[in-house]
Amino acid sequence: MDSMWEIRRVRFDHSDAVQLSALAQAEYMRRYGYDDMTPLHPAHFDPPDGLFLVAYRDDEPVACGGWRAQEEDEEGYADGDAEVKRMYVVPQARGQGLARRILRALEDSARTAGRIRMVLETGTPLPEAMALYTSSGYERTANFGPYRGYSDSRCFAKPLRESMSTTG
Repeated sequence: MDSMWEIRRVRFDHSDAVQLSALAQAEYMRRYGYDDMTPLHPAHFDPPDGLFLVAYRDDEPVACGGWRAQEEDEEGYADGDAEVKRMYVVPQARGQGLARRILRALEDSARTAGRIRMVLETGTPLPEAMALYTSSGYERTANFGPYRGYSDSRCFAKPLRESMSTTG
């Protein structure tokens, strides 16, 4: 493990998580013209029904991401889903594999918590995010959540149990 990065579990209302989430929202505003209006509460990310991670370099917060449990509902989620939220890496730390490390840690945590599938929503204004997810084994799925009617929305899913996969 690269010793210059440290990934810590924090609450979603921790000051570093709040700071990075605000930077993510500003990025959404620049790219989409609107922020992520998904209602989030700190308890959504409390284990065992979620997790929020912040990555640090020299004790400075540089990246974050979380997952929260979802069950079947009218917005298109399925029982056992773990929804990825607030994946973000500050510009000066991009391109070093940090988002991929956070994503793997989130998947491992969700799998351990008994979640069946990771799901997420991103969009065409974030091509680098779509590239990360597809290269990490995520496949397009039917749109869900508050953005299911948006033409630039792209939803992805990845089974967390090997038996669900049809590829070897």
